[in-house]
Amino acid sequence: MRTTVHCEEYLDTIENTRPSVFVWLVTLVVAGVDGFLFGYDTGVINGVLVTINNDLGFELGDSNKQLLTSIISAGALISACVAGYVADRWGRKAVLWYSTIVFTIGSLLQAVSWHFAQMVVGRFIVGIGVGAAAMVVPLYIAELAPTRFRGRLVVIDVLCITGGQLIAYGIDAAFANVKYGWRFMVGLGGVPSFCLFFILPILPETPRHLVRCGRIDEAKKVIRRTFPNGNEDMIQRKINILVAVNTLAAEFRKSLKSTLVEMYCKGENLRALIVACGIMATQQFSGFNTLMYYSSTIFKSIGWSSPIGVGTTIAATNFLFTCVSLKYIDIVGRRRMLIYTMWGMTVGLIGAAIGFHYIPKDSLGNIIVTFGAPSTGAIIVLVCMLFFVASYATGLGNVPWQNNELFPLSVRALGTTMMTACNWGPNLIVSSTFLSLMNAITPSGAFGLYAGICFVGWIAAILFFPEVSGMPLEDIQQVFKHGFGVRYAEKLRKERKVIDRKNAQNMQPPVTYISQIQDTGLRRSTLT
Repeated sequence: MRTTVHCEEYLDTIENTRPSVFVWLVTLVVAGVDGFLFGYDTGVINGVLVTINNDLGFELGDSNKQLLTSIISAGALISACVAGYVADRWGRKAVLWYSTIVFTIGSLLQAVSWHFAQMVVGRFIVGIGVGAAAMVVPLYIAELAPTRFRGRLVVIDVLCITGGQLIAYGIDAAFANVKYGWRFMVGLGGVPSFCLFFILPILPETPRHLVRCGRIDEAKKVIRRTFPNGNEDMIQRKINILVAVNTLAAEFRKSLKSTLVEMYCKGENLRALIVACGIMATQQFSGFNTLMYYSSTIFKSIGWSSPIGVGTTIAATNFLFTCVSLKYIDIVGRRRMLIYTMWGMTVGLIGAAIGFHYIPKDSLGNIIVTFGAPSTGAIIVLVCMLFFVASYATGLGNVPWQNNELFPLSVRALGTTMMTACNWGPNLIVSSTFLSLMNAITPSGAFGLYAGICFVGWIAAILFFPEVSGMPLEDIQQVFKHGFGVRYAEKLRKERKVIDRKNAQNMQPPVTYISQIQDTGLRRSTLT
């Protein structure tokens, strides 16, 4: 079967109208609650580890702390693999529902834990919710958001994650000196998820999924609410585009096997997968989450008298520079944000490794802990970690979560699932080995290793990561038909500017599907 879609149908003029407040509110609700829960439940463990003492029956050692920290990543990894199927079969909202339910159950189970095994199970259940939310929220926002605001709307999700981590640190500090305060720390995570039960029924499903299920009238209603200034002709044109793309995707949507074949045997899809999964794995192997999970443990070990308070500066820096990314990511572009910031991550980690080297040690090489005025080495570690976090939050902390846009609709859920798995798999490895790694090769060696990974990732981003900011989701797949598409994407962006300038002079709508541009003109073509 061959589907022909003429180029005139790809002038998606409704994208050029002003979107409604509705789409921003939906983003804030979904990203605000699920993103907050994601951040809160991954950040709250930071304070729990230094306040739980022997409340679970014994004093936790490094291996116990690593298990308690990393088990959430194990749950998230498993959940992320299942969430893609659920999202395709029953919709994006279905995943939001089940993530909300397990968030609530897991938080309550942790709060009432009196045994280590019970606490581990509670953390694992929360991980299931975290993995589902991490997979579906960026996908939900990307499919609902107007093209030109897609980057900023997805960054709102990351902003809420970092905000959740910051609030978790604040809650940790507030209950640090309260008996059984850690129970309040973990239990409060269930409050927002419980509130979301009453909000989810009024949130819409994405138009792309509704069209895929044949619910055209419902899709029109969502588009109408998203673009209230668009007329019926524009709405119908948008529906035609979604139907056409879905028809093409349906040719391959027969089984998991055929989807896997399309993912791995079509060069453009495989290259998109390599880029998306590679940059996501780099995000985790950079070691950033060791600070989210263990910063209080680290700062306590090097002599800071208020480790949770000092650790809060890490979360605050992460939140602040995520706000910077929110403002500039659609202006500067994803590629440039990565290239301009990943070198800073490398420098920050090298500086931290040097700082650890100069912290006083005993004859066996163990750090001498003397609470009070921090040593020069401890101050260097903190400053360099803040520089690393600022660089991370501006670029690598946000860009990978937007890479579901690299996949065509036919493999988008699978691609997003695999991309999310490449988040939680490395996260599991890093969180379950960090304390042991520091003991084995010293803190300087551990952070030096992460610095090397960041440097390699920076070079890979320069060579293989194309700039796709502002491109429609249905158009980005054309980029990867030309290798990794770095030069081709830049060429298309320049041609778009030329055509849009000419169209503006002739009172014509801007070209949305730039893959239809050739020789700075618009040709009739087919999409196959």
